[in-house]
Amino acid sequence: MSISRIVLYYAFTPLSDPEAVRLWQHTLCRELGLKGRIIVSPHGINGTVGGELSAVKQYVKQTRSYGPFRGMEFKWSDGGAEDFPRLSVKVRPELVAFGVPEEIEVDEQGVVGGGEHLTPQQVHELVEAKRADGAEVTFFDGRNAMEAQIGRFKDAVVPETETTRDFIAELDSGKYDHLKDQPVVTYCTGGIRCEVLSALMRRRGFEEVYQIDGGIVRYGEAYGDSGYWEGELYVFDGRMNTRFSQEAATLGECTACGGPTSSFHNCRDRGCSTLMLYCEDCRHIPETTRCADCEARLAAHPQDPNSGHLERPRRR
Repeated sequence: MSISRIVLYYAFTPLSDPEAVRLWQHTLCRELGLKGRIIVSPHGINGTVGGELSAVKQYVKQTRSYGPFRGMEFKWSDGGAEDFPRLSVKVRPELVAFGVPEEIEVDEQGVVGGGEHLTPQQVHELVEAKRADGAEVTFFDGRNAMEAQIGRFKDAVVPETETTRDFIAELDSGKYDHLKDQPVVTYCTGGIRCEVLSALMRRRGFEEVYQIDGGIVRYGEAYGDSGYWEGELYVFDGRMNTRFSQEAATLGECTACGGPTSSFHNCRDRGCSTLMLYCEDCRHIPETTRCADCEARLAAHPQDPNSGHLERPRRR
């Protein structure tokens, strides 16, 4: 039986011709039978792909053969091509869609003006050193709030965000200004969002900003569930969530009954992207019932008789 793996990676580096990189990456993945999602922008590349182990190894080798990606780090995890519906390789203005590409400056060393990188061990050293001086380190979640429902750092600040673009309004709202003269450690799944978020925070006056090198993934590999991380990790593939050990706490609560769960489910409308937590006893609800947002849209926009699906307003 063949062995499969998934790799996650990113690199912030100037790319003069993102479209050429997109075409090369798409061709390479198709030839190797890989599936996943890859974003290319003038700021660099970000991807998650899976397939047979030998093919993924070849993909890593060939991707690193391109000069700007030579030193790029790849994070390996269980899974394969079956965890992705298709291969998607696209060019976007930003690697992470904060909606402010004009604020991001990138050079060969990465994002200019970002927070100081800390290894997982250095995170613990920082917390201990600050406590010895009578100060506390604040963990600042750089993911969408939904992801934090099943796992987050202890006592972390979780901004009210449904999409990454919401972070700008959150930072500019003033609600986190009390943290501007305090040590803040940003964190996200693999580290990429914090590369940008930490720079955006520093531009807005946050004086002491750090980021976990390799994100939650690297931290979990180092400390499992014996450090400051609590719960499970939301991931962007067919697995939906993963845990670092069998001792992982279940932080999520079922939308219907309040029972413990880490399982996200879509509502019955196939066009709906809303994910909500349901336990095994209540999973029949999203399978048979539209979520509140879809019911509201259905009331405002009648069903399309030609398709039989909910007719949705176009996003702008």
